[in-house]
Formats: sequence, structure tokens, C-alpha cells
Amino acid sequence: MKPLFRLCTALAVLLSTFHLSAVAQEGVTHSGRPTGQPPYPLTDYRELPNPVTPDPALWHEVGGVRVGWGSTDVRYAKERPAEGLSQKTLTLTAWRGERVSAQAVVSTPRDLRGVRFRVGELTSPKGGRITADHIFTGFVRYVMTDELNKDGRGGCGYRPDNSLFDSTLVADPIDHLTLSLAMDAQTSQACWIRVWVPSGMAAGRYTGTVRVEDADGLLGELPLAVEVLDRELPQPRDWKFHLDLWQNPYAVARYHRVEPWSEEHIAALRPYMELYRDAGGKSVTASIMHKPWNGQTHDYFESMVTWVKRVDGTWYFDYAIFDKWVEMMFSLGIDKQINCYSMVPWKLTYRYFDQATNSMRDFSSAPGEELYDKVWGEMLTSFAEHLKQKGWFEKTLISMDERPEEVMQRTLHIIRKADPGFKISLAGVLHESLADELDDYCVSLNMKFKKEEIEKRRAEGRVTTFYTSCTEPRPNTFTFCPPAECEWMGWYAARERLDGYLRWALNSWVLEPLLDSRFHTWAAGDTYLIYPGGRTSVRFERLMEGAQAWEKVRILREEYTRKGNKSALKRLEKVLSAFDETTLVERSAAEVIRVARREVNRR
Repeated sequence: MKPLFRLCTALAVLLSTFHLSAVAQEGVTHSGRPTGQPPYPLTDYRELPNPVTPDPALWHEVGGVRVGWGSTDVRYAKERPAEGLSQKTLTLTAWRGERVSAQAVVSTPRDLRGVRFRVGELTSPKGGRITADHIFTGFVRYVMTDELNKDGRGGCGYRPDNSLFDSTLVADPIDHLTLSLAMDAQTSQACWIRVWVPSGMAAGRYTGTVRVEDADGLLGELPLAVEVLDRELPQPRDWKFHLDLWQNPYAVARYHRVEPWSEEHIAALRPYMELYRDAGGKSVTASIMHKPWNGQTHDYFESMVTWVKRVDGTWYFDYAIFDKWVEMMFSLGIDKQINCYSMVPWKLTYRYFDQATNSMRDFSSAPGEELYDKVWGEMLTSFAEHLKQKGWFEKTLISMDERPEEVMQRTLHIIRKADPGFKISLAGVLHESLADELDDYCVSLNMKFKKEEIEKRRAEGRVTTFYTSCTEPRPNTFTFCPPAECEWMGWYAARERLDGYLRWALNSWVLEPLLDSRFHTWAAGDTYLIYPGGRTSVRFERLMEGAQAWEKVRILREEYTRKGNKSALKRLEKVLSAFDETTLVERSAAEVIRVARREVNRR
């Protein structure tokens, strides 16, 4: 191990140890609420008490235990009997290689022990089989959430007192680690069922049964069918949809209580990054300086590059941690690009190890100032040389977010001077003057690229995407948002002919993310989409389904254009035109998606 890598790791361990020692043996959420259990649960855990009590009158009408198919568009309230359940055969329509999902729901007026859902293989009359290893199940557990700001215009702003916002339990984490659950009387519980149709599967109807049981026996059987069409999606790593969800490896180290960048840390990271990969994740998020976002998350980003100022005043940069992170991500197949943040952090302060004083120091400087230009020039020159030695230079982007146009222009000058071959990315405001400079340009939902600009950039091999943040009241990915809004993102990108979607936080977890998704600064769930233990979520599943939808639209457009099928193209564009964020109050994301799905699944 290199000396500087040992130094950097030792500092990280010291900070991590200090932080963990401050955590009580009983967990505490960001709202200051004791969890009543040890902190940072990974396998078994108890949800927080429900602040909403059941209405006995509603449950009196239920009679016995109800079991049925629900809708993946609904977050079923824990304290209410689920409405609209069906025991008829649920038929899902899928392309080969596609993942399709369902929710089975139990509502019970009495206590149940050991509730579980069993799904056998699905078979066709011709002997085809979708085996159990292609079928995923998990309980849709409950996490504390809040709501939009009181004006209903978004979820941004400091939230020092959670009493100002309604707090409720909401169905979102999907728990595949818990095989059976106890259900209290007058509660509902859903199970998420996902079928990943194998590539090359013969078209046809595949049927099977979901058995819902408790400790005393069978509660009900639900027939399930998957209609496999004679079309095929590529594997996620081959999707052209550009999904960029920023990863936070430091949150995983804290939650798993492991030494940052140890082998234990790498092992803990893999299940989370595999979720990202299997959703089509394309970009590696790398922090090349200390706190690029000024510590806005609970677990701030340390620098993956160790900056050292020698005694003689020259600079040295150690890339051991950066290399370890990138190599792990590439080994999983997440290897399209490395986005390196940030030359222009939110606080213009840069941390380094000063050999003269044998201590960590900071300097402050801005683009255009002599010190900034000198140090960043040396860093980028060194970085370019290292990347070329590793064979990563062509995949690496120097990345910024939400920076003003004039600052970007000064920064671009420094980058080009260090190495004109560097690629550059920005997530922020749309500036026409930057369109020809940026290899990856992502703008917020309310900003619109011209269609000809998108096509020009695509022809040049550049990526053009959009993002949502705490600003948008709808669509969004908060834990209280309608699930279909997550899938809506992919359809919207298809409508606008954008290359994909960015969300700033895959796993920047709050203090106790399995129990309470609320945070000090934004609406609940803004900081993460997946949960500890390698758990997916309702939001993440629907986001992935939106990526699949984009791929299906791309394939159909190419086919219809190649065959000159103008009427089919016209139908497709008509259903896509409904993906307009300004109409979501009048026409829900779920409604427009149902229509669009029927169109892309035409035989």
C-alpha cells in the first residue's frame, strides 16, 4: 500500500470512528426520534410506529382477510383496507429481456403470523418455462415520509422542525431479505413481484400461481400470466438510455461501519452498484476534491484524490482511492464514463496535505485567480497523464453542476490549457454558448433543448439529458410521490428525444434510511432511491421501467423508420406527446403511461 494511500485511509477511518462513537446504541433518525432498536439495521428491523391510527369502521366492512392483485401505481396505506383488489388472473405483457412488475396485497382485520408470498415458475403450453431465478419478490415495507412545501410548489428549503410537515408511513422499500412478516390487525401489506423475461424466450403466454400463506396455512392463491411478445430488449449494459444516478460510497461505509476503501467496504458496495448497473446505470461518480457539494448530504464526499503540497511548494496527487473505486465499478460493467466532481465546488475551498506543517490545510480561490489557475492546471495535467496510463482518459469527464456561464467559460479555459483532449460535463442551466463545449450536457426539466441541437450533439457523440431536483412538485422521486412519476422520466426523455435522465442521489442516505426518509433540507426521499441491505424500492423499480420504455420507443422508431411505416410512427408520437409536465395535475402519470404502454406493446 502506498504511504499516501495509508495516510488518506487513516484520516478517513479516524473521522468515521469519531462519527460512529457519537451514535447511541439505540438508533436515532434525522428528526431526532429514537428508533427503539440498534442503529443501522441491515437484515431484520422494525418500522417506526404509524402516526395514523386505523379507522375501525373501515375495517368492520372488510370481514375476513382479503388477498388480491393491486396496482403498481398505488402505495397502499398500512392502516387502511386496500381497495380495488382482484383475484382474477393478472396478465402482464413483456418483451423478451424486459422486467415487468405486479403488487399482491393482503389486508387483514386480525393479527397474522408468518405471512409470506410464494411464486412458482411460469410455464407455457408448449413447455417453455420462466424459472424461479427470473422472478423476484419482496415485501413493500413502510418508511416515514413528509410532503411538499406548504405552497405545493416543490420540496426545496431547510426543514428544521418536522412538526411543520405532515408525517406518515409510506410504502416504498422493497425488502427481499425478510422471508416472512407478522401483520398486526387492521393493516395492509403488499408484496412486489418482478418477472425478468429471459432473452431469447419463445413468444407466448406463461402462467403460474402466487400462493399467499401465513403460519396457519393458505390465505389465498392469485393466478399470474406473462404474455411474452415477439420483440426483444437488449441487456441493460447495452441500453442506449443514459442513466446517471450519483453514487455515494461514503454513505455505505458509514452505514456498514467499515473502514473506507477496505476490502469490507468494497464488498459492501457491490450489491448497491449491481442494482444501479441492472437498471442501466452508465456513469461512475468520482469526487476529485474534498466536499464538492460542501457537505450537503449526511455523508459528505471525501476526495478520492489525495492532494499533497510538498515542502518545496510543488504539488503531488495520489490516485490510489480513485483507482480502487473506478476499477470496482468497471469490474461490474459500469464503465461508459467517469464523471469527476468538481473543479468549481459550491464552496470555493480546497483541502490538501501540507508536508511543511505535516497537517491538512485548505486554500480558497476562484476560477480566474492566479492560485486557482496554477494549482488546478497542475492537477489536471497530472490527472490526464494518470488517466492515459490507465487507459481511462477517453471515458473521463471533468464535471460541474449548476455553475454560472461566466464561471464555466473561465474553467473551460483552464481545462483546455491543461489538456485539450479532456471531455467536460455540466448539469445545470441551458447556455447555448456551452452546447458545443460540453460532451455531457444535462439541464433541468423546465429547460428545453431545440430538437436540432439534440440531434447535432448526438451525431457528434455527445450526451444530452435532463434532471429533476427538489424544485419540481411533479414529476418527482420523493417517497410520497405517485410511483408512476418515476417511470414518467423515461417516457419524457423519449418524447423530447433526449439521451437519458440524471438524478443527483442514488444512495446519499439519511441517518436511518430504512425507517425515516425525511431530511433537514429537502422533501423526504430526495437524497436516495435504494435502501441498505441492497434493497430496491418502488421508486427505483418504476424508474428502471421508464428506462426500458425509452429503449422500446427507440427500437420501434428505428424499425418504423426503416420500414417506412408512417402511420405507426404517427401513433407513437401522438401518445408520447402526452408526457407534458404542465398537464400532470389534470392527467396523472399513471394514466398517460397506461396508454403509452399499450402502444409500444402492440403485436
